[in-house]
Amino acid sequence: MRNLTAQQVSQPGSALRAAALALSLAALALSLGGCGSSKPQPAPLERFQPVSRLAVTWSQRVAEAGVPTSLAVATNTVTVSGVGGEVAQFALDSGKPIWRADLRESLSAGAGSDGRFAAVVTAQNDLVVLDRGAPVWRERQPGRVITAPLVAGERVFVQGVDRAVRAYDVRDGRWLWQYQRPGGEPLALSSQSVLTPFRDTLLVGQGARLVGLDPLRGTVRFDASVGTPRGTNEVERLADLVGPAARADDEVCVRAFQFAVACFELNRGSLRWSRPQSGTQAVAASDAVVVGADSTDRLTAWKAENGDLLWRVDRFTHRGLSAPVVWGDKLAVVDQEGYLHLLALADGRNLARFELDSALAAAPVVVDQQLLVLTRKGTLSMLRAN
Repeated sequence: MRNLTAQQVSQPGSALRAAALALSLAALALSLGGCGSSKPQPAPLERFQPVSRLAVTWSQRVAEAGVPTSLAVATNTVTVSGVGGEVAQFALDSGKPIWRADLRESLSAGAGSDGRFAAVVTAQNDLVVLDRGAPVWRERQPGRVITAPLVAGERVFVQGVDRAVRAYDVRDGRWLWQYQRPGGEPLALSSQSVLTPFRDTLLVGQGARLVGLDPLRGTVRFDASVGTPRGTNEVERLADLVGPAARADDEVCVRAFQFAVACFELNRGSLRWSRPQSGTQAVAASDAVVVGADSTDRLTAWKAENGDLLWRVDRFTHRGLSAPVVWGDKLAVVDQEGYLHLLALADGRNLARFELDSALAAAPVVVDQQLLVLTRKGTLSMLRAN
């Protein structure tokens, strides 16, 4: 029987929302692209003497990954998906394939996994759940989904482009609850949002707000805002949180699209600090440092405790940087040409450079002091630094 304790979302306005979303993205593309201006040239690669070396621990080929997707890491496994419907799971320690499945249909989001169950969403808006690689059930979603589903606690959580969050029983697909923050912004960003667990709380992005939900009932535990974006129209005020969020102990740091970088204290469910930065990619964070790239690919590092500026480098401008990741005392980020740049976390100086076969399809992940990356051409690799 359905649990109706959470906020219910009516559907009559979904067509209007979709039209408004398409309009917002078109206007945003024009505003970012300029009027007849040529594309800025990427900064040339600097010469430097490497002080660290990168090597491949293992590598596997999967189907073309497409953009966006995710690396679902759980219980010594990583689960990935290809844009054409391939879903595969590998052992983290060896890269050995555990299972592969081919749904033979295009995907719009995926994959999420708890190590046993995996979930993806098709281009036809079907949520598909697999048990050890075998499809067991599917459920049509009321709208488009880009954010990878979250599989945790024997539940599957799905967030649509309309920001609505839905929960299902992972074993039989039984619908449990639905949440959408009332009075939200009229336009939504067509990009991966924040959907991640923190202890027994589900963290979700709702516009420029981070909401903590009870995963059993879908009720709100806290609701904190990055701030109020300014602009002359709804497109300029669009400030949805961009996933994945960066966890650091009891804090989470996020990017608010074209608006700011912010860190939240999760035990209190409150904003700790925010700093203005117009950017589109997720941020990286450790207990000491938060790093993000702005819309021109200038990297900035702040102190995690208070947001004070640590350093800023502009040698990667217009190189199309991925979301960065903190890797011990280093920072890893990949550009549009597939170069992996390794920087010193303390001051941003170059440490090493490694060439991948293409740009990334998912935010990189650090696992057991190694770096896991998935390229757009479908190469899944575990890298180590010497």
